[in-house]
Amino acid sequence: MKKIDHETVQRILDAADIVEVVSDFVSLKRRGANYIGLCPFHNERTPSFSVSKAKGICKCFSCGKGGSAVNFIMEHEQLSFQEALRYLARKYNIEIREQEMTQEEIEQQSERENMLAVNDFAMRHFEKNLTETQDGRDIGLSYFRYRGIDDKMIEKFHLGYALEASDDLYNEAVRRGYSEKYLTDTGLCARTERGRIYDRFRGRVIYPVFTLSGKVVAFGGRTLKTDKSVAKYVNSPESVIYSKRRELYGMYQAKQAIVKVDKCILVEGYMDVISMHQAGVCNVVASSGTSLTQEQIRLIHRFTSNVTVIYDSDPAGIKASLRGIDMLLAEGLNIKVLSLPDGDDPDSFAQSHSSTEVEEYIKAHETDFIRFKTRILLEGVENDPIKRSQVITDIVKSISVIPDEITRNVYIQECSRMMDMDEKVLQREVAKYFAEYVKKQKEQQQREREISNLPPDQRQMARDMDEQQRLADEAAADAEAAARSTQPTAAQTEVHPADRVNAKFLRPYELGVLKFALKYGMQFFCDLVDGDGNTTPVTVIDYISNDLTADDISFSNPDVARVFNEALRLSRADWEGDLARHLEVLQQKRAEEYAAGVEEIRKSASDIGSINAMEKALQETVDSNYQNGITEYSAGYLAHIMCSSPDEEVRRITTELVIEKYTISRIHTKYARIETEQDRLMDLVPRKIFELKDAILWTRLVDLRKHLAAVGSADYDTVIGLMRQIQEIEATRKELAKYLGDRVIAPRK
Repeated sequence: MKKIDHETVQRILDAADIVEVVSDFVSLKRRGANYIGLCPFHNERTPSFSVSKAKGICKCFSCGKGGSAVNFIMEHEQLSFQEALRYLARKYNIEIREQEMTQEEIEQQSERENMLAVNDFAMRHFEKNLTETQDGRDIGLSYFRYRGIDDKMIEKFHLGYALEASDDLYNEAVRRGYSEKYLTDTGLCARTERGRIYDRFRGRVIYPVFTLSGKVVAFGGRTLKTDKSVAKYVNSPESVIYSKRRELYGMYQAKQAIVKVDKCILVEGYMDVISMHQAGVCNVVASSGTSLTQEQIRLIHRFTSNVTVIYDSDPAGIKASLRGIDMLLAEGLNIKVLSLPDGDDPDSFAQSHSSTEVEEYIKAHETDFIRFKTRILLEGVENDPIKRSQVITDIVKSISVIPDEITRNVYIQECSRMMDMDEKVLQREVAKYFAEYVKKQKEQQQREREISNLPPDQRQMARDMDEQQRLADEAAADAEAAARSTQPTAAQTEVHPADRVNAKFLRPYELGVLKFALKYGMQFFCDLVDGDGNTTPVTVIDYISNDLTADDISFSNPDVARVFNEALRLSRADWEGDLARHLEVLQQKRAEEYAAGVEEIRKSASDIGSINAMEKALQETVDSNYQNGITEYSAGYLAHIMCSSPDEEVRRITTELVIEKYTISRIHTKYARIETEQDRLMDLVPRKIFELKDAILWTRLVDLRKHLAAVGSADYDTVIGLMRQIQEIEATRKELAKYLGDRVIAPRK
């Protein structure tokens, strides 16, 4: 097996003109050095979608979508990274060269492709059963007709039927040449203790589950029997291609509508999604009866920041599902909540109303999560002070997970007004729970790093154990919420300062350093001289890495660290080969420029002296252009590659840091050269590093002072030790102040 080789990927990235690519979908107008148009990812009247031809990047400064040409095609056409590369290769007539994959890569890809192929066969087999067999028509199709589902929806969601025969799918699959191994690995078939193979989904209507790119990775099967001993639903087990934590039912069919209306409607079951789509409301997905996960929420966040959660009229079910709202809030989403009339669920409501009526009802009745949660939780306990305090605590905890401070404060004010509570009291409680939440997030991130280092066969087991523990902890926390003390103990206050570094506070400083590593990473920065007088050229990213390593500093924000480490990896992977190929292009260009200049001189010069002077000036010009070409390529190398990374997080952060909203007008540069950021790297790069170091010292200083206040004067030795550490940090900050400025200004947390 083969994959697209690195050189072909580079040729595609080099050939892809961002203006040409975007112009296929957006009408662009020139504005200075850039182009601007209406954003294709959200509705707007005033153009805010900017395209930089020089940097090869586009970005909407309203919704934030954008990136390189590859990323634009992935977002707009909903293609995978490899599919987007092939799209651009076809556009620019680039022959795709492939290289042999390693045995491990072959095995991994072969297993995935075979499992996906088996699932695709199974889906078409179930579809055929539904319409072309007597049992399928009499049982499966009749059921969908009874539920009000038309042929268009049956085709759109590829609904099917599994015959009652215990080995119908297995026999047909084997006859078609599909391996028994992949039939059992996908969970389509299972084996009894005696070794007999049987179909998992026999006698059920089938709901296929698709990935974003339209691949079938799992199935849900509903029995039509009334026998209580038979499970109502059977679902595919987790496998190499399927993780229930990462998939949302209907997302493949809903993604374009979600982007168009900039909202995702979240319901519970398969039929809820299908009936809403049939009613013309197509921005609907379902968690399929399972608790929402972070992966599912982040999948929604890729398409919109606005979510409306629809609950049916069952109060008990609503209360059990409210925890999902907190998870949505924690991811920074804007949440509205909607309950349907008594006796209705999204399926029945959509079946009995037109699309206009459904949309109008949603618009008129969706409400803020605080109002909704307050109404649900206070129902029946208005006159019970203890239970009322528990409700307030529950709502305060929900507010505390919101990442944006301004949004938290707005909700605190709303909660204060609705609950008739002192706003300052609520602020203190929110601050306390927010600190607990941040601490838990750090512990979770550390746990994820530990799990990622485990062998592949142990990772899922570890994650399952963690999930079981999380559910148990949540149940215990709910049971003990009313009795929990709010006062910290002495043991809780005595925490080592290094463990209390506030990642959120340090984030802008870390991003400031990362920005220069990405924008100018491979540009020459300075020469490193060793003890023997030997010099080694150092790039911007190497200088940053060496400086931080020397002081044992690492980024406290995991996503920042991840992007920086990826930049470091790329700087040491293909840089030399890519630079050598680019130098060949520049040398060819220099030779052509020189030859064309010489020809022009021969035509215009009148004597030998003029020819020599003009040739000397020409040589200086082409050499200068050659050196500028090297500098420009080196500076933008990492940004160019990472804006087209297969990793969505890497693409997003890189794009946000390297693209500028404003550029210097040509009017200001027509008669005078303006000193640019790139000209001032020798000053700006060290300054950003020093600012980060100063911020880290400040957080440690704050923690030491808090620790000192908690210890008191009784423990003399501890007090002296803490004061000595404080003096050392203050002395170090004064040294930094000599570079950063005359005054030491304390950053604010």
